[in-house]
Amino acid sequence: MIDIGKKYEEAIGRSVKEIYMKYPELDGKFGERGRQKCYEDNVYHFQYLETSAGFDSAKVFTDYALWLNSILVSRGMSTAHLIDNFRSIITALEAHPEVENGGKFTDHLHQAIYALEKSDGTEEVERPSL
Repeated sequence: MIDIGKKYEEAIGRSVKEIYMKYPELDGKFGERGRQKCYEDNVYHFQYLETSAGFDSAKVFTDYALWLNSILVSRGMSTAHLIDNFRSIITALEAHPEVENGGKFTDHLHQAIYALEKSDGTEEVERPSL
């Protein structure tokens, strides 16, 4: 089995760094444990991106994004944090055009951002399976 964290380590690391630069208050609120959870969340983002690309279905990733957003909002995060995280992944993918399925990933991220912008994070959404 492929280690997603290693496969996309550069993009994930860049995304985590960007989100904490944009929201420095997250360090005070969540500390190092929060950074680790953010990294782990990004690994999951890429797992779902690979699945959605494999099925050629942005809905797989969008459903995951809406589910995750409902969890994060209930724990004190905001939808803006997730949207910015997805945007930072897009930026990282654009910096690394060699990433297999990077174009599909970017498209699916954009569609998820659109859905999140219409969401308030309180919808009941079932966790989609991989």
